[in-house]
Formats: sequence, structure tokens, C-alpha cells
Amino acid sequence: MFNRLFGKPKQETNALTTLDKLNETLEMLEKKEKVLLKKAAAEVEKAKEFTRGKNKRAAIQCLKRKRLYEQQIEQLGNFQLRIHDQMIMLEGAKATTETVDALRTGAAAMKAMQKATNIDDVDKTMDEINEQTENMKQIQEALSTPIGAAADFDEDELEAELEELEGAELEEQLLQPATTAPAAPVQVPAGKKPVPQKRTAEEEELANLQAEMAL
Repeated sequence: MFNRLFGKPKQETNALTTLDKLNETLEMLEKKEKVLLKKAAAEVEKAKEFTRGKNKRAAIQCLKRKRLYEQQIEQLGNFQLRIHDQMIMLEGAKATTETVDALRTGAAAMKAMQKATNIDDVDKTMDEINEQTENMKQIQEALSTPIGAAADFDEDELEAELEELEGAELEEQLLQPATTAPAAPVQVPAGKKPVPQKRTAEEEELANLQAEMAL
């Protein structure tokens, strides 16, 4: 297909240059079409003048020339359609060629990368990574293992001792008497004995509990 459009490689024309040439031709045809349209309109005006002057033969000649101009205009329109069609084909072929070139370049790059990265090298690298990871894991386990006197300690005995300490701490908290803030001194007028303050029910209950625990 590309050979039919562009010819052999030695005679291949640059697509951009070809499109520019087609654009120039299209502009030239459009200008000719405008001129012919003006001429056809002028012939119509002449035919009207001859008709008003009762010159029927001259009016008919004007209409004949108008028909000829219209035929040329139609022909120029067909030429423009052909050029538009050719331009669309060239633009599509250009886009296709660029896409194929890009894909070819990508395939070549991928092939070069695969050639540089051999599957055996990848497997070897992964084996080395796994080996180093396992070695590091063993080193960390060795460093975390107790040595010397600490290695002889019984974890169960240490936990039992910790439970005894926790129980003793709790018992000590229960036996410790509650601390109360000292009561503010009561100012007693001269000559009068201080009247003892009555305890509240809560204070009485707390005092009785402390006395029982002390026994």
C-alpha cells in the first residue's frame, strides 16, 4: 500500500511536501471556481438586459455561456473532492507510518532490554537476595538469644515471682489506712470548751473498717 502511495523508497516523496502541494492546488481550484461563479452571474445579468431590450437571441447566448461556466464549476468541484480524498489518504498513511515506526522502535528497545537482562541472571539475583535475607534472619535470631547467666533463668519461676510481688503490693494497698486532710482548727471563745465534732456515717464506717484490719 505504501509503495502504491509513495512509490519506491528511492522515489518516495515526503508526505508533508505532498500535502503542501495538494493544498496549493486546492486553493487554486477554489479561486478559479469563484471567478467562474462571478462570470456565470454576470451572464445572467446580461441575459436580463437583453430580455428587457427584446433581444431574445443575445439573451439565449448569455444563458448558454452561463451553462458552460456552470459545467466548469461542477468539474472544479469534482477536482476538489478528489484532492480532499487524496489528502485524507496521505494523512492517514502518514499517521500509520509514524505509528509503525514508533512500534518498531519500542520493539527494538524491548528486545535490547531483554537481551541485556538474561532470565538466568534474574534467577541468580533472586537466589542471592533470598540467601542474604535468610542469613540476616539467622543473625538477628542469634543476637536475640540470651547468653551467659541470663540463659539459665527459668521464665516460669520469674513469672511466679512477679505474681507474688503484685499480690503483696495489692495487699499493702488494702491495709494502708486512708489519709484524711487535717481538720481546720475551730476558734473557741474564751471561757468555753470546744464541742467535739460529730463524725459522719461514712467516717464512722471507715474508722471501724480500719480498726478491724488492724486486728
